[in-house]
Amino acid sequence: MTGTSVSNGRIDDWLAARRDPETGIEALRAHFRGQAYDPHDHDDMLIGYTEQGVQRFQCHRSLHTSVPGRAILIEPGALHDGHAPEASGFTYAMLYLPQGWVEHAARQLNLPGLRGVEAAFRQTLVDDRRLVDAIQAAFFATFHDEGRLARDQALDHLLTQLGGQLRDAPAMTTLAAPLAALRARDLLHEQMDGNIGLDELATVTGIDRFQLTRLFKRTFGTSPHAYLVRLRLRAARRLLASGHRPAQVAAMVGFSDQSHLGRWFNRAYRMTPAAYRQMCTNVPD
Repeated sequence: MTGTSVSNGRIDDWLAARRDPETGIEALRAHFRGQAYDPHDHDDMLIGYTEQGVQRFQCHRSLHTSVPGRAILIEPGALHDGHAPEASGFTYAMLYLPQGWVEHAARQLNLPGLRGVEAAFRQTLVDDRRLVDAIQAAFFATFHDEGRLARDQALDHLLTQLGGQLRDAPAMTTLAAPLAALRARDLLHEQMDGNIGLDELATVTGIDRFQLTRLFKRTFGTSPHAYLVRLRLRAARRLLASGHRPAQVAAMVGFSDQSHLGRWFNRAYRMTPAAYRQMCTNVPD
């Protein structure tokens, strides 16, 4: 088990995280006052709960308020942020479940709803004591490295509880989204590491840059640049977890340099790329 503790320099704010090398599951516990995270998303399924205080965040274009006793369920790719509306701040615990691990475990447990990477939850916040207890047990077993048997049993129970929280995810198709927005999105994926401009996106989509920006934001909930940053950050996490150095990663995903990557990474995840790499690999930068 590898782990890290991070302070962001603000009094009383802290973050501690550990990564299980066998499953790739990350367990994070943190306390924040004021702004916690800028809008970002993850490749992983996020399952957690608020321990103390009031935790407020945007997700699925809605404002959510979590307090102790509520489960937090965020599917892969869902844009979200986080802040503390009260001066005392909030403390929370979160598990980051890799999609590949979830699919493999769901097949073993015969939970078909969890097998697809597009699995979506009916609700972002759930008032269910049994579910919160299951999340807490799985978090403790992973975060405190209580052994493989404790971890496996707690995670199996958690996935069984999550199976009852799913709904069918609406597919994003050309019928559901404007073709111009889809073309722009696809080009951002194809040229993530490049220096693409808005005029190039407009040329490919066939509409002017101002129309495109409005259409893209209406379709995907964020601007083309913010979407590109999200793509780069998710790719950066994968590369850092596999052992690449921050300077290498910055160049590979399209940031201008290591400090550029570091600024965006810290705003989204509240730790430096080097700290995240060390947590995943136990190798200092």
